[in-house]
Amino acid sequence: MSTDAPVPNLSHLPPEMLDFTLSKTFGALAPRLGRLTLPGRKPLLTPDFLGNTSRGAVPHISQDIYRSRANLGGVYIALEDFVEKHPQKIPPVLQYDVPEPLRRFIALPDAALLVLGARRMPPLPTPMSNTNSEVALQTSVGFKTISLEYYAAAARKLQPDIVIGLADIPFGQESVSTKRKDKMSDRTEAWMRDIIAKRNGIDKGERRFNIFAPFLPLDKDLQQWYLEHLVDEMADHISGIAIYDAYLLDDLPEELHKLPRLSLHPPASPQELLRQISLGMDIFTIPFVNEATDAGIALDFTFPAPEPREDTKTSRRSLGIDMWQPEHATSLIPLSTGTSCSCYACSHHHRAYLQHLLNAKEMLGWVLLQLHNHAILSSFFAGVRASISASTFAADVAAFEAYYEPQLPEKTGQGPRVRGYQFRSQDHAKGEKKNPKAYSKDLEGKVKTVKVFAAHGQEPKEKPETRNLIDDEALEGLVDLENLRLEDGNGNGKGELELEDDENGRASSSSS
Repeated sequence: MSTDAPVPNLSHLPPEMLDFTLSKTFGALAPRLGRLTLPGRKPLLTPDFLGNTSRGAVPHISQDIYRSRANLGGVYIALEDFVEKHPQKIPPVLQYDVPEPLRRFIALPDAALLVLGARRMPPLPTPMSNTNSEVALQTSVGFKTISLEYYAAAARKLQPDIVIGLADIPFGQESVSTKRKDKMSDRTEAWMRDIIAKRNGIDKGERRFNIFAPFLPLDKDLQQWYLEHLVDEMADHISGIAIYDAYLLDDLPEELHKLPRLSLHPPASPQELLRQISLGMDIFTIPFVNEATDAGIALDFTFPAPEPREDTKTSRRSLGIDMWQPEHATSLIPLSTGTSCSCYACSHHHRAYLQHLLNAKEMLGWVLLQLHNHAILSSFFAGVRASISASTFAADVAAFEAYYEPQLPEKTGQGPRVRGYQFRSQDHAKGEKKNPKAYSKDLEGKVKTVKVFAAHGQEPKEKPETRNLIDDEALEGLVDLENLRLEDGNGNGKGELELEDDENGRASSSSS
């Protein structure tokens, strides 16, 4: 991603003025190059992507790391990440009385583009349904609905750069009746009218936000009435289109082709991402990059694809490297060798160290993976823009699909701990715990036994090849613990420390 260009001086323009210029296009349904500029922000060269966030932050990347190491031109923020369940409680972000409170609340750099939507990407289904005046959300503490007035007021208060208009989409439903589809179109049209009116009613001198209109995942005839009103009455008041089904772009009215297109259709792989780009999509939210990081997978692809070697022409190359595999335990090569990745992780660390961090459940492991995966994706989009500029995109896509596997590697290891709102609603009814126990303790009366596992996060019985690497080294610091006395607050002995052998369960202990 090219975000190192200087911030344009557009201070003479109103703060809400978004400008999108197409520099190269081949038609209505074809790849295209564009430049999105906003006063005070770095220009976004398209096609490009936004960082997908959770609770206002790109997962595993803190705000200081974002500023110093991440190469992102902007982020997508979901309002449901900040809304409380109880209506009588005002979310803390709405109590922050400073200019651009959302940007300050999440410590986002001034140069980064800030896009606000109602739902996360991808959104999780809710047991509550939308109504004519309210949209169902899944907050961090439960389900609730918000009205259009609440959404518009929050957008006015938080002052993002771009707000995605509310869309009536029943996420998670496999089949939707024709009557329900008619409601989707009617409600979305009414909600768009209202949010435009409320944005235009903001006092002069107060910062306004740009509006991206939803393009529903419906056939053209089922949303024709909404699209006609969008073109005839609202086109002058919107700055872009938010598209929920990229493969319906052929139904987008010609009058809206000049506007930037934000894809809210999550691609499952780089190949699907290329197919969306080939249809003329400009900006993306890409959940699979976070999913790969959580799974311990280091992305390893480049665009255009390298020339295949003679000994590898018969098989396709994987799109990523599973860092949980045992062959990486002693590997001293960078995360990515097939691509010339210059990210911080590849420049300073090797695979053995990263696997050690993952096995030890050290969050630094996922930080390094996330930095690497975003760097791979940024380089991917830079190659896409260069290919479109050289008019070789179609041939490069064919070569990419022939060179790489069609899907990302399957997850084999355990990811980081997850929060409740990262599960689908039906998963909350299950009795089992979402995360395994991090520690093992036995409490029997006054006798306290602490089990110490000397394995750096690995269990020899699960990975026999690591047994000889961890036995003496891991126990070296425990030698002096044999005489450790466990005491309560009054200095009385409480029990014994037990050192347990992972494999055979044999124990040696020293009584207090």
